[in-house]
Amino acid sequence: MKYIVIIGDGMADRPVKELDGMTPLQKASTPNMAKLASEGIPGSVRTIPKGMHPGSDVANLSVLGYDPLKYYSGRAPLEAASIGVQLGADDVAFRCNLVTLKFDQRGERAIMEDYSSSHITTKEATVLIKILNEDLGSDDIKFYRGVSYRHLMVWSNGSTEVECVPPHDILGKDIIDYLPVGKGEDLLRTMMIDSVSSLGSHAVNKKRIKKGKNPGNSIWLWGQGKKPEMPTFKEKYSVDGALVSAVDLTKGLGIYAGFEILKVPGMTGYIDTNYKGKAEAALKALERLDFVYLHVEAPDEAGHSGNCMEKIKAIEDFDALVVGTVLEGIKAFDEYKILLLPDHPTPVELRTHTDDPVPFVILDSRKIQKNEGARFTEDILKKEDILIFEEGYKLMDYFIQGN
Repeated sequence: MKYIVIIGDGMADRPVKELDGMTPLQKASTPNMAKLASEGIPGSVRTIPKGMHPGSDVANLSVLGYDPLKYYSGRAPLEAASIGVQLGADDVAFRCNLVTLKFDQRGERAIMEDYSSSHITTKEATVLIKILNEDLGSDDIKFYRGVSYRHLMVWSNGSTEVECVPPHDILGKDIIDYLPVGKGEDLLRTMMIDSVSSLGSHAVNKKRIKKGKNPGNSIWLWGQGKKPEMPTFKEKYSVDGALVSAVDLTKGLGIYAGFEILKVPGMTGYIDTNYKGKAEAALKALERLDFVYLHVEAPDEAGHSGNCMEKIKAIEDFDALVVGTVLEGIKAFDEYKILLLPDHPTPVELRTHTDDPVPFVILDSRKIQKNEGARFTEDILKKEDILIFEEGYKLMDYFIQGN
């Protein structure tokens, strides 16, 4: 049996006024996902346990079959694993976004204008992270370059007893109400404030401003945690697997799960990613492995941007180039199962994640269903005769072990 999980990150949504009360998923043309819905078993899954923040880290941990209440230790340690940063037992990793802060005329107050600095390039970010290490680094504080706006700060003997807010949750808001609070807040606030002096007038940012792009004029620290302890996927399910994703946190999850991490040219984690290349790499991996986790970030990024038309395009590209490619290529195998779902909703009108349940569908090549006229949308959640998983991590148990 071959297993493939296809994640359209943040694909689920809520009704949008601009779309006459439809969601982007309902509005989009998605014939391949419709085929899965018409031939598979539909269901609803709550990937975010009640009381936990609806991050992609928590959601994907849950989808992979790990109970977040037991195994979740923070987002940044996952990203550390992805970029090869070895954490010691007392190290605390923080996600370090390069963000754009918009200051008032007196330079005393600021709002979060852009959580990604207009998706600053990795080449530009490399220069800025180097400056941060020179200006703010120490024996206990080190900065590590990631991809685009997504980087890391590691604090030796640091604190995890501090509340930090994701920057994409506070777009357009005064940052004064969202700075770190708790044990260690003074150091973290100082780092964030001092970064403005290091980055604001740097040549990299001056060039970006001239080109009409947002500068990476500050860092934002969040998603902290220590190295997690979790069994491998093979130890849980007796299946060897691989993961393909452009996102460091997802790749980090894959590393801790013991997966082979597939490399695909042109993966960006954005709407211009190499959709088809990721699907082809997943299919190629299934020739020698039994499980692949295929993650696509594009719908989530469009949701964060608040652009419903961009999200519709991301969904349609995902359907045509990822789901369509998988459906065609998977026929080469005698028996297979496909699990399709978003990890969480990212409503365009909220521009952030929610903890609402999401729809899923499981296609089993041995048991093709006949759900005439079915589509893969949030409408699945309203149906009565569906599978329901209130504890999201149990969905993987059913997918792998269910008959």
